[in-house]
Amino acid sequence: MKNNTSTADLQTQNTQLNRRVVELENTVAELSALVEHFKELFALSQKQRFGASSEKTLPGMEQLSLFHAAPAVPPPTTEIKTEEISYTRKKRPVGKREADLSALPLEVIEYDLPEDQRNCPQCGGAMKGIGVDTRDEIKIIPPQVIHVEHRRKVYKCDHCDKHADKTPIVKAESPNPVIKGSVASPSAVAYVMSQKYLLHLPLYRLEQDFKRQGMAINRQNMANWVIRACEDWLQPIYERMKQQLLAHDVLHSDDTGVQVLKEPGKTPQAKSNMWMYRTSGDSKTPVAFYEYQPSHEGEHPENFLKGWAGFCHTDGFAGYHGLDNVTVVGCWAHVRRKFNDAFQITKAPDSPAKMGLDYCNRLFELEREFENMTPGERFEARLERSKPVAEAFFAWADTVCVPPKLAITRAVTYLLNQREWLMNVYLDGRLELSNNRGLFAQKNYSDQSAHACGRGVAA
Repeated sequence: MKNNTSTADLQTQNTQLNRRVVELENTVAELSALVEHFKELFALSQKQRFGASSEKTLPGMEQLSLFHAAPAVPPPTTEIKTEEISYTRKKRPVGKREADLSALPLEVIEYDLPEDQRNCPQCGGAMKGIGVDTRDEIKIIPPQVIHVEHRRKVYKCDHCDKHADKTPIVKAESPNPVIKGSVASPSAVAYVMSQKYLLHLPLYRLEQDFKRQGMAINRQNMANWVIRACEDWLQPIYERMKQQLLAHDVLHSDDTGVQVLKEPGKTPQAKSNMWMYRTSGDSKTPVAFYEYQPSHEGEHPENFLKGWAGFCHTDGFAGYHGLDNVTVVGCWAHVRRKFNDAFQITKAPDSPAKMGLDYCNRLFELEREFENMTPGERFEARLERSKPVAEAFFAWADTVCVPPKLAITRAVTYLLNQREWLMNVYLDGRLELSNNRGLFAQKNYSDQSAHACGRGVAA
């Protein structure tokens, strides 16, 4: 049988097959990288769910030889030493209850025998006191709703009333109500706000509790009390705090997502944001300031910091980077967290993740040494000892080869992308290596769920 396939056709088919092989090999490589990526995500998720939340580097994990000579390790010995171990049972601490009660107001109730019972039942002689038998208890006084009627004495002049065209009327002075035209007192408003925002008690439960005490206070009225108190009394304090905050030229900023129900134009599942600004650690008048905004857009810090000039510690959010007269100081704690996450997945002592983590640990170790210095001394010490380590870190990151789509890749990419703002910490000795001060205030807000802020109450 004659073969009709020409040499040109065979070459074409061979070229197509080779091209297909290359495509399949690329697909296999991409899928393998994707599998590794998902394996890392799963391992990191398991660690975050079941592992320790602390990011502290455990003893034995340091790679000291990266920056200074490691101490000589003595050769292992085959001699087995025995040590007698003794165990002593710890005694239960005595007096803890009294220590816990020491901060409470003390009310003393004394019990004594009547005069006719102070004779000895055996011989009939007079008995003498030899001590006091003491028993402790706590007494809880529940809140009470009391009707307070303010009566102002009113006076007039009888002579002017009879002979003059106008009669002077004088009233005794009395304190103004906290909310004009309302039965709410300062203590009532403070009680409602503390129950709602400190103890997270819904207003409808407060309404039911008031009913059990014989007083019908509508929850709508309580909501109006909170809103009016925020507008009339807390808003001026809020604005004054903002003035004091912006008087500083070194700030920290961060934001956290919050869920606000029944917000116009948004679904209940959509997230709003609480933006946090606070003063630096050397401030003698520290201010932690929260501003609610319905979105996570760069226009919000831009509007808040409009007209302000100084250093602002932030995370990697690009919304801060274009602000006029604002020098953004990046957060090295974010860098360390990314390398730490990558290392927690692999646990390889010679991996790039471990190398990057060692660089970060060295920077924070130096920072602890500079902690008690003045800003001027810290500035000089950083330039001499810390900045060379940071520059070596970036030089290493420029040359390190890491696979795509892995945690270590994201860590290295984040480090290199944030280089400009991370190095700004070396511009002033008052600046801090991380934005943990802002992160702490952000977490404190998240834990407390304090929704009362400058724009009123987030329902």
